[in-house]
Amino acid sequence: MDTSVKKKFNTYPADIFISLNTVRDLIFSVAMQDDITDITETLKWGEPSYVSKIGSTIRIDWKDKYPEQFCIYFNCKTSLIETFKEIYGDTFTYEGNRAIVLKRNQVIPYKELAHCLSMSLRYKQIKHLVLLGA
Repeated sequence: MDTSVKKKFNTYPADIFISLNTVRDLIFSVAMQDDITDITETLKWGEPSYVSKIGSTIRIDWKDKYPEQFCIYFNCKTSLIETFKEIYGDTFTYEGNRAIVLKRNQVIPYKELAHCLSMSLRYKQIKHLVLLGA
C-alpha cells in the first residue's frame, strides 16, 4: 500500500477501514482480472485514488460529516454513473453523477461493484460503446 494511502486508511474507524480496504482489494482484483498492470495508488484531494492509463480515476473515502456512509467516486465528466444507473438501477445509491454511496455495515454487492470498477478502469477504451459495452 502506498505510504500516504496507508496513513489515510489509518485515520478511518475500524469498520470503515475494513470496508474501504475491501473495496481497495476489489479494485486490484478487477485490474488483475482485466489484465491492467499499470494501476497506480495515490492520494488525490486527500482521498485514496486508483487510476490506470486506460481508465478513469476511482477515489474512495469516508467523511466525518456523513458517518453512516462511505463513497466510491468517479469522474463526474464521464458517463460512468449514468451507465451504472442504467444497468444496476437501485442496486446502488448514487450521489449525483459522481459517486456510488454505500451504507456503513452494508453488504457490498461485489459482482455489480466489480463490473462498475472494471468499466472505470477501462473507460478510455470503452467510452465510445453503448452502455460502455456492458
